[in-house]
Amino acid sequence: MHKIKVMIVDDSALVRQVITQAISREPGIEVIATAQDPVFAIDKLKVQWPDVFIVDIEMPRMDGLTFLKKIMAERPTPVIICSSLADKGAQVTMEALAAGAINIITKPKLNLKSFLEDASNDIVAAIKSAARANMRAVRSMTAGPRKPAEVVPKQTADAMLASTPHQGARMYGTTDRVVAIGTSTGGTQALEAVLSRLPAVTTGIVIVQHMPEKFTAMFAERLNGLCAMEIREARDGDRVHPGLVLIAPGGRHMMLRRNGAQYLVEVRDGPLVNRHKPSVDVLFRSVAQVAGRNALGIIMTGMGDDGARGLKEMRDAGATTIGEDESTCVVYGMPKEAFKLGAVGRELPLDQIPREIIGFGS
Repeated sequence: MHKIKVMIVDDSALVRQVITQAISREPGIEVIATAQDPVFAIDKLKVQWPDVFIVDIEMPRMDGLTFLKKIMAERPTPVIICSSLADKGAQVTMEALAAGAINIITKPKLNLKSFLEDASNDIVAAIKSAARANMRAVRSMTAGPRKPAEVVPKQTADAMLASTPHQGARMYGTTDRVVAIGTSTGGTQALEAVLSRLPAVTTGIVIVQHMPEKFTAMFAERLNGLCAMEIREARDGDRVHPGLVLIAPGGRHMMLRRNGAQYLVEVRDGPLVNRHKPSVDVLFRSVAQVAGRNALGIIMTGMGDDGARGLKEMRDAGATTIGEDESTCVVYGMPKEAFKLGAVGRELPLDQIPREIIGFGS
């Protein structure tokens, strides 16, 4: 059996030690090298190249972002960023995601050892997911200019709103339309590729991107500087209207509501759904219930099955539904599960999705 080979690059000896110990208990993964900074790592790469890197951001002699860009230029390989949630670090992490990083492990400044021990299952899951990443897709998206989940029983969207018979045939009284997008691993690059190609006056869009708390606002701010549409983190009661993209805040669920002929979002706390908060299933179910055939649902790259059932509810309610094609997915997990459920009306490669969004609103 081929083991996933991991290199850990972090100036903290404690981080290197604890992550190595966590990985050593997993039979399908092995640490082939550790390094206290990228300069040492580059020397070790002359001997053996890993399947997955775990890289800190702030390190002596060479920072993690520069190292990430060197990896992507020389030999694109899945990279997991191990970063703190400090504001400065979060900005750099956004740049790392844009440069091709696959995932984030949020690293606190205090109680680091106990955090890493508690998060060992999440670290292993992140490594396995990264090892399956489609690096050709990552490279194509980054070539041009442009608190880990708690271990709790898996809950469905029922935890936030009850399932109801689809209302697609009863949708009336409004011509407003809405686009709902759900994505996870690889989604930061995919969303940039899609949203940067939309004109300023495009149908209102609501998005769930699996991302830790505090990162979503910075992610939205970064996209807002790159795209013609206004993009920001959603606030409770925000109206969905043409020209605006609302991204669910990390650590909160987002649902679509109807107020007369207008759509607005409700942002509130709640349990993890499919081990995520925000959850794509929660958003998609709410869209099915209040928008029906006035909605376009899109599920893109990501690990797991969050969003599959919600997209099926949207399709049953008369919505148009699209799944990202495997050829462009960084991880063909969420779209695959949605396709298997019969939730996907059409599968399209990433570069065709902007045209569908534009056409839906015309």
